[in-house]
Amino acid sequence: MSGGLLVAGTTSDAGKSVLTAGICRWLHRRGVKVAPFKAQNMSNNSAVVVSADGRGGELGRAQAMQAAAAGVAPDLRFNPVLLKPGSDRASQVVLLGEAVGTVTAGSFREWRERLAESAYAAFAELRGEYDAVICEGAGSPTEINLRAGDYTNMGLARHAGLPTIVVGDIDRGGVFAALFGTVALLDAADQALISGFVINKFRGDAGLLRPGLDMITAVTGRPVHGVLPFHLDVWLDAEDSLAYGRMLGRPGPARGSEWLRVAVVRLPRISNATDAEALAAEPGVSVRLTVEPGEIADADLVVLPGSKATVSDLEWLRSTGLADAVARHAAAGKPLLGICGGFQMLAESIRDDVESGRGTVPGLGLLPVGIAFGPRKILARPEGKGLGAPVRGYEIHHGYVSRGAPEPLLHHADGRPEGAIAGHVSGTHWHGAFESDEFRRRFLTAAARQAGRHGFQVAPDTRFAAVRERALDVLGDLVEEHLDTAALWRLIESGPPTGLPILPPGAPDAL
Repeated sequence: MSGGLLVAGTTSDAGKSVLTAGICRWLHRRGVKVAPFKAQNMSNNSAVVVSADGRGGELGRAQAMQAAAAGVAPDLRFNPVLLKPGSDRASQVVLLGEAVGTVTAGSFREWRERLAESAYAAFAELRGEYDAVICEGAGSPTEINLRAGDYTNMGLARHAGLPTIVVGDIDRGGVFAALFGTVALLDAADQALISGFVINKFRGDAGLLRPGLDMITAVTGRPVHGVLPFHLDVWLDAEDSLAYGRMLGRPGPARGSEWLRVAVVRLPRISNATDAEALAAEPGVSVRLTVEPGEIADADLVVLPGSKATVSDLEWLRSTGLADAVARHAAAGKPLLGICGGFQMLAESIRDDVESGRGTVPGLGLLPVGIAFGPRKILARPEGKGLGAPVRGYEIHHGYVSRGAPEPLLHHADGRPEGAIAGHVSGTHWHGAFESDEFRRRFLTAAARQAGRHGFQVAPDTRFAAVRERALDVLGDLVEEHLDTAALWRLIESGPPTGLPILPPGAPDAL
């Protein structure tokens, strides 16, 4: 029994994360004990896991979402290597949940063997504990310049003998060329593991696509296991920043006579922008990710989200004119919210000798606090209260309030203050706080009042946990209804078929 499957993609954001989650949900419904796995993830969207001894660790947020689809608790082994980009050239290395250093393109070779060994060991453990492990690749398996050191795509598949399916996004165009080329540029041993294809985000008449499906099967010798339709409800927990369009989510109609317009600044090193998804799940709340000062001016509520590089993103905010737009928004008495890095930007000053090494720099000066960065990363899953309502969240940050005693936005369960609120400007280090339904409703009610949207009404029956669960069920439904699940199960149970044809030209001789 193989007990595993690798979901690879023709490109980033082809649909690997959602297909992996959908397969996990389908197997979970069948009573299969299943776990997700991604050997290496490069993302600033992470979730926090706290062990029994109180130690916090990070893994990719997509793997936490896939764990929920599989009906299991997040496990740091589901994503043993997480690279968190802090610039175009360097990333923080999180190994089995713990930040252990910084890697650059030039130094990656020095890290690669250690990271690969950790990833392979984590996968072997999971394979011994679960009936099936559904693995997500990274980017494309045919990044021929990186194949020699790969342990996430075909390197993992070759190491573990995993059957591999390749998913392509037809919405981008050229999907048949991408599927064929993905196979044809692999060497013979890798091609022997490519067991079929899935086409994602199809719109229109399936009959028009059928000749193409038949032809790609004929020229590759590999079946198309199904075609997933484009679905508007597949938007939560987006893994790749490419997945963020200008409008977030699919808001329901307003319950009152007015909508609340929310602008979330899309920072270059945006981190955990999934915080805004809870706002977008509210009827009558329009959430737009933007880099346009004019859209800040039109918004009722502006959100500065998390950042993996607070100081450099703050400089970008100023250079683009967005900082001035945010300041004008606040000066007009409209609500402004900062989350984690965004909260730090709202401070009077930021002392950062850890991430940027820039020392003390001025913040936007919109909250009466000073921020300093400590060497230890705070990783926690706190609970408490805010605006009189229960709140749960998670923390991933080096920064802390070093001076000032503002009115807190939240309180920990033990009474310690968290964040700050000064009139219509507020901030917190807690991610995920707005997934707490009553707190979110009270915050949005206050924000609408401050913005003059007196006709806006929150929906008393929105439960974000239920919205997320429905989204996972949609993924499971799509797999069950549109994929050849019998063929997928054969691959998981028995491994790749034998005798798959090898397509020329194969991998370049240099490999």
